[in-house]
Amino acid sequence: MLPIRKQLVTDEAMRPVAVLIDCEDWQKFEQLLETPIVQTKENSNFAKYAGVIKLTQDPLEYQKQIRDEWD
Repeated sequence: MLPIRKQLVTDEAMRPVAVLIDCEDWQKFEQLLETPIVQTKENSNFAKYAGVIKLTQDPLEYQKQIRDEWD
């Protein structure tokens, strides 16, 4: 996490209404937001979960059965 130099602006009732951030910090944030986040193979490998749950009923049939109970 980046250290952020900020100043909280409040109204007369001491309610927060704005936050002032240094221009340098704002530029760092904009640069981070423009950088696409690429998931690593480790985070996106869902194959390791295949076959973990053993189903006794077809999922679509179960969904239809449950929805029919709503009527």
